[in-house]
Amino acid sequence: MLSDPLADMLTRIRNAGKAKHKSVDIPGANIKVAMADVMKREGYIKNYKFIKDNKQGFLRVFLKYDASDRHVIYGLERVSKPSRRVYVAKDEIRPVLNGLGVSVLSTSRGIMTDRQAKKENIGGEVLCNIW
Repeated sequence: MLSDPLADMLTRIRNAGKAKHKSVDIPGANIKVAMADVMKREGYIKNYKFIKDNKQGFLRVFLKYDASDRHVIYGLERVSKPSRRVYVAKDEIRPVLNGLGVSVLSTSRGIMTDRQAKKENIGGEVLCNIW
């Protein structure tokens, strides 16, 4: 069975949020850094930092909680998987929860949200939905 590094990242963030951790360490990869950047810009995490080591490095993600100490990420859904890729054209991009969440797409111009992709008039592979 093939490993899915992005699903691993999303699972680690979800579980750390449920456990009320301040941060979570995730094995490093370029796509994970790009995903963390989108999550930070959209307000789903406080920050992130890539830490080099003698191996692949790791990504430390600092989680975000609301005033009631609830994790601000209510849901994470992996859409495209190694066994089933999901691509959408620019006209097929649909909002997540009527715009309350975001889809994250891998496009020819990099990893971006559904709103960015619509603005730039491009489609791509739907990696995940966050709300």
